[in-house]
Amino acid sequence: MAAPRDILCFCGQDWWYHNRAHSDFQLMTRAAKHRKVLLVNSIGMRMPTPGKSPMPFRRIWRKLKSMLRHVRKPLADTPDYTVMTPLLLPFYGSKKAREWNARSIRAQVERQLKKHGIVDPHIIVTVPTAWDVAKDMARTSLVYNRSDKHSAFGEADQGLIAGLERELLTKSDGVLYSSRAFLASERELTGERAFFLDHGVDKKHFAPRGRTEVFAKQGLKRPIIGFFGGLDDYVIDFDLLERLAVERPDYTLVLIGDATLPMDRLTRHPNVRWLGFRPYAEIPDLGADFDVSIMPWLDNDWIRCCNPIKLKEYLSLGQEVVTTWFPEVEHYRDFVHVAKTGDEFLARIDDVVRGKRAPGDRASLLGKATWDDRTQELLGYLDSLAARPVVEAR
Repeated sequence: MAAPRDILCFCGQDWWYHNRAHSDFQLMTRAAKHRKVLLVNSIGMRMPTPGKSPMPFRRIWRKLKSMLRHVRKPLADTPDYTVMTPLLLPFYGSKKAREWNARSIRAQVERQLKKHGIVDPHIIVTVPTAWDVAKDMARTSLVYNRSDKHSAFGEADQGLIAGLERELLTKSDGVLYSSRAFLASERELTGERAFFLDHGVDKKHFAPRGRTEVFAKQGLKRPIIGFFGGLDDYVIDFDLLERLAVERPDYTLVLIGDATLPMDRLTRHPNVRWLGFRPYAEIPDLGADFDVSIMPWLDNDWIRCCNPIKLKEYLSLGQEVVTTWFPEVEHYRDFVHVAKTGDEFLARIDDVVRGKRAPGDRASLLGKATWDDRTQELLGYLDSLAARPVVEAR
């Protein structure tokens, strides 16, 4: 039997400044315990521009800092895990610029593959713009990780991204989905190549713990209604959060995470505390001190295709979760409190504050739902694809 093939992952996030809870990072760091992994930080989908992108200069600066790191091995106990940020010029509005950029990135990545002894890897693509880079690379398989509907991202050229998504959906050897509804909606394009890979949870990191009282030490009043994760304007319902702050003045709203827009519309309210970005290591102790954990999503194409990782993290901590509705949550009805309107969202929070608990058996739900379980499932899937002949550069 041939040795298992190594992995090249074109990530949808950046290791150096995004949340380490992201599925690309969780799966690839564990996969690197079993084979070599080269993770390429997101090459983006647009150039941040004033007037169209929130905080554009901040975004450009953090990507420049990431490029200065170029290639690193960030985990001392996982020497086969390598993170790379290629030098790039994200000018996606021009076909010639995209082609030049793709050739440049491909050359940089291929040099690193050679340096690390990675031959004919499984290529996993999460960000659609990586199709231009990956399509001409020698490989064992090319798998599209359909974690989000990127063409629903308003800042990007939606027509361009939709075209790249279609190329990946129709030409990849396999397509991974974490949302069953999303998979079903694209079955006509993917056929039997679609594969459901649910998100996992680090149960050791998010082990249940008693109240840590970190917020009481800061003088915050209970009940604490909390959220941790990216505060992105295209996924978070900031109007609903402001309504919560105004209509429940006796509750304290705590928000933890990097924000893609100014937060003063919320922090001007005396019962709102925004802690900004916090390292992944600190999140469990902070989240365990919530009285209610919330997921205040917008109702849009992006959210309707998602399966939030934080859902299982909240549940693993022992939290009661109040969420706005999205299709995948139908599989968790016994474990969370679901609201379809703003009025229901506030009412469900009130219910939990008064002591209501979801009846589902969390131990059963999370018993085989670790990221280690998901990684083994992914590696088995990749190995099944490796039974086919190696695909030469095309």
